[in-house]
Amino acid sequence: MIATNKSPGTPEIGFGLYVHWPYCLAKCPYCDFNSHVHRGAIDHEMFAGALVRELAYFAERTPGRVLTSIFFGGGTPSLMPPQTVTRILEAADDTWTFADYAEITLEANPTSAEAGNFRGYRSAGVNRVSVGIQALNDADLKALGRQHSVDEALEAFRMAARIFPQTSFDLIYARPRQTLAGWRDELMRALGEQQGHMSLYQLTIEPDTAFAALHANGKLIVPGDDLAADLYDLTQELTDPAGLPAYEVSNHAWPGRQSRHNVLYWRYGEYAGIGPGAHSRLVAPDGGRIGLNTVRDPKEWLAQVDDKGHGVHENFTISADEAARERLLMGLRLNDGIVLSDFDGFIDADRMHQLMDHGLLANQTTGRLATTPTGRKVLNAVIRELVV
Repeated sequence: MIATNKSPGTPEIGFGLYVHWPYCLAKCPYCDFNSHVHRGAIDHEMFAGALVRELAYFAERTPGRVLTSIFFGGGTPSLMPPQTVTRILEAADDTWTFADYAEITLEANPTSAEAGNFRGYRSAGVNRVSVGIQALNDADLKALGRQHSVDEALEAFRMAARIFPQTSFDLIYARPRQTLAGWRDELMRALGEQQGHMSLYQLTIEPDTAFAALHANGKLIVPGDDLAADLYDLTQELTDPAGLPAYEVSNHAWPGRQSRHNVLYWRYGEYAGIGPGAHSRLVAPDGGRIGLNTVRDPKEWLAQVDDKGHGVHENFTISADEAARERLLMGLRLNDGIVLSDFDGFIDADRMHQLMDHGLLANQTTGRLATTPTGRKVLNAVIRELVV
């Protein structure tokens, strides 16, 4: 089983803060995130105040932590006024110790990218922006429900690259009617624009989305498993020579440009999540894990924060077996995998060797266990076979 950690949190991995901004200009048909189209004006002062109050609640539960990363996600965080970002970062700075190298990321959509706002975020302390470009094909952007054009997306990315020290160029592949030749052209163009990090996600049909309904009715045809695998292989073939090898299933970076916040998730580090529908994984004094989830509906979340000082509606202990399963699921997404000795008694050794014989796992000389490129394509199946 995983050894417990008696020191506060997970200092060897880091401590992160996730801030959820739930509002978007439009709901993308593939999106299953907790995002909402708000009709009418948003009371930004009220929302910022609620986020700061909830931050204080989590601060009481995580004394002595050193904050290594903050991630503003959503929704569309680039719809937030820079003043809101400033208030949250100032509150975090007053609450925890910031690591010297703290990474502060904000997700941005090209439609809400304005130079004034970007400079305001940078002044507030944001040092990394993830730009949701998603496609370099106007017809596909429209089909994905995106509100921007290719030209607008590239203009926004170039502006972000001028203002922020680090940027991520984000794309979705395995889209309806996508071909290998089309993806090759698109990815090569993106490689000519990127600035050290790319998130390249395979489109998945998530339950309860507009795409799920269309797919169920035969009105949305996506690449089959074989073509999707070929698209994945092509992605590796193009990014590796460009100096952006995958460090995780869907993420590629120059050396030293990996997303620290996301790596913290994948290494099962401790993090607090504030805002509607945010999740947290905290470490208890005895080294065990605690999970917390906040109310998803923004209005209900605001009301509960006003009443109780936080929007948490689920607060549960994670058993050692559950924690091991979560850590295994996350850790095997990374190219460098997991420390095998951390999972003594949890991984079925016979099945592990069978998966190695089939070329799905590799036992590295450093004592780490990792999926092979083939294994990462069927990661969930590998994990199901591994667990005792």
